[in-house]
Amino acid sequence: MSRIGKMPIALPAGVEVTIAADRITVKGSLGTLSMPLNGLVKVVNENNTLLFSPADESREANAMSGTLRALVNNMVNGVTKGFEKKLSLVGVGYRAQAQGDKLNLSLGFSHPVVHQMPAGVKCATPSQTEIVITGVDKQKVGQTAAEVRAYRSPEPYKGKGVRYVDEVVTLKETKKK
Repeated sequence: MSRIGKMPIALPAGVEVTIAADRITVKGSLGTLSMPLNGLVKVVNENNTLLFSPADESREANAMSGTLRALVNNMVNGVTKGFEKKLSLVGVGYRAQAQGDKLNLSLGFSHPVVHQMPAGVKCATPSQTEIVITGVDKQKVGQTAAEVRAYRSPEPYKGKGVRYVDEVVTLKETKKK
């Protein structure tokens, strides 16, 4: 059996889990997340502990038990603590400004870039060169951060662009005559 799938998920106080025939719903203080269940995995809620086991002995069921356990664990962490990604802008004149559910970026193009935030994802700009993207769904937060970074990813010679705060950009040496 999958090593990840064997580990139970202890539900913190204030988290409710509803297991239907084809859906699992996790409700917490920050919101509600729902996901379809796979028929290859059995999910059981015993004494505020979620247990995952493969429905049969197939390799796919074994792999899916670990995958489903990781996804549900991310859902539980999301509705209790939430997720965040921090981005920084490096470059002269590069600025960001959050206005409601839109993020206005000035990235050296001839026009401003306006990024519409998806539902359930919020952005904040503590300073003009910092962006903090927060939300309950780990996949949506990561995808939104990747989309914002893709507008101007860090270039290898000067390092200008949008990068994650913990990202290390290796700079290349310029061409010599």
